[in-house]
Amino acid sequence: MGIVEGFSFDLTVVWAFVIAFAVLVYVILDGFDLGLGMLFVVEAKKHDRDVMMNSVAPVWDGNETWLILGGGGLFAAFPLAYALILPALYVPAIAMLLALIFRGVAFEFRWRTKRWEWVWDLAFIGGSAVAALSQGIILGAILQGITVDEGARAYAGGWWDWLTPFSLTVGVAVMVGYMLLGATWLVMKTEGDLQERMRARAWPLGLATLAFIGTVSLWTPFLQDGYFVRWFTGVGWAMAGGVAAAVGVVALLMFRSLTIHNHEYRPFVLSLVLFGLCFVGLGICMFPYIVPTQVTLWEAAAPRNAQIFMLVGAGILMPIILAYTAYAYWVFRGKINPDDGYH
Repeated sequence: MGIVEGFSFDLTVVWAFVIAFAVLVYVILDGFDLGLGMLFVVEAKKHDRDVMMNSVAPVWDGNETWLILGGGGLFAAFPLAYALILPALYVPAIAMLLALIFRGVAFEFRWRTKRWEWVWDLAFIGGSAVAALSQGIILGAILQGITVDEGARAYAGGWWDWLTPFSLTVGVAVMVGYMLLGATWLVMKTEGDLQERMRARAWPLGLATLAFIGTVSLWTPFLQDGYFVRWFTGVGWAMAGGVAAAVGVVALLMFRSLTIHNHEYRPFVLSLVLFGLCFVGLGICMFPYIVPTQVTLWEAAAPRNAQIFMLVGAGILMPIILAYTAYAYWVFRGKINPDDGYH
């Protein structure tokens, strides 16, 4: 614990919030990007696909910055957790990284060829789908628990322990949620027939997202005793009820905004809030564990001096990253011009 002008704070908790913030920003920024790629499947016209890709072309390549910050922060601030989680999730993690590579290459090569454009469209769709599915599987696998050798403090599970009905369900849930973000993003950024189709598609995607939120939320407490105790004893009831009520209110507002044609920004903003509430629920469920329910934040934390040193760097870099990200979105705000191309 440290004392600064009489205020006590825990650097380990601070770092947990830094990493959680980085992951949340990545999910928000890259979520609609990946969802847009998966929506290519239902938009076969070249013109519409061009408009969809152009809507994210100026900003997509900065999103992975937050993924690197989250992963690098986990390695630096919680090395034991990194050493336990990564061996358990090599397959989905590698699949995610390869998918993001294919997707990034597709962004560049799709505009350079007419003959093979369909190949790069498939790479964009497949890369987006596999990356989203892998991220959901990683989340599901962490939630369901990782087998740890208490004596050696090492991963003691098998190569395929991550592959379970629960992790696959969470994987599909993340795919559907990202497509909701992509659809509402296009409602905000496009006009005409494409905008109306995305407004219509946001309805079933929103309902499916809510169904998955409910399914995963009801399933999670029964994965481990620690979750059940957290949600169904003491103040757990109040926290669970509060998050559920907030999700319901935000969902109603989002669906209402989809029925009002001059509400173009609200569906996207409210869908982001919906994701944020899910993230809050996840944090309530997991805290104070970083490897549920085996290793706490403090057991996995790096030495205090290392945390202080890294926090100085993060305190300098994160505002800079936030500033140039906000500036990029501000510069390219407004509707996308269908006649503009990606260069």
